[in-house]
Amino acid sequence: MKLLALDTSEQAMSVAVMEDATLLAETTLNRRMKDHSEQLLPTIESLLAASGLGADDIDRFVVAAGPGSYTGLRIAVTTAKTFASTLHKELVGVSSLAALAAGERHTSELIVALMDARRGNVFAGGYQWTDDGRLKTVIADRHLALTEVLAQIAALGQPTVFTGPDALSMRETIVEQLGSLARFADPVSALPRASRLGALGRIAAPVADIDAFVPRYLRLTEAETTWLKTHQEAGHEPYVEKV
Repeated sequence: MKLLALDTSEQAMSVAVMEDATLLAETTLNRRMKDHSEQLLPTIESLLAASGLGADDIDRFVVAAGPGSYTGLRIAVTTAKTFASTLHKELVGVSSLAALAAGERHTSELIVALMDARRGNVFAGGYQWTDDGRLKTVIADRHLALTEVLAQIAALGQPTVFTGPDALSMRETIVEQLGSLARFADPVSALPRASRLGALGRIAAPVADIDAFVPRYLRLTEAETTWLKTHQEAGHEPYVEKV
């Protein structure tokens, strides 16, 4: 199986081309998010050419499906959906946090991937490798105050490695609450890598309805929040379409 993996969920953009478990080509650019829309398609074209492949040779498109930046998520998800739908190929969405956690491969510790969600909140997910080499969800991806996430981790009482580009900036708070139970991934391995995303996506089930696939934001968009402040009616569906 040949697959193309795309991650633009945060500041770093990563793209990888793989054949089964073999990495053919990969690029990770740790630049401002506004460059993703300009850099993604040229990077895909370059990596496919370097791999000796065309877009139609790809069997499966794997995308970081959230959580993360609203704008960043839409860039990769829209691109992957367009490729998969146009070329009649498979599409797989993988948790952005699981892809970060997969960077800590050789450990039996609890792995917690963090993204800064502002105002003291985080996107967080807890994972652990199983004996058969699969990444198991221990704490489901969520959007909570950092202190609440740390309280949940403390209740587990397990040694925990924190990863993700934002984890080190939260070190003081984490160590204050968890002490010696906490350690931190190095800054390079904490960056997203599309090859890890692809490895997870290779063994995941493809989405059944490509057109209906949307990112997992895990929180309301700013427009939805503003609307709800002025409209108190209950029992309605969100009025902002997620694309």
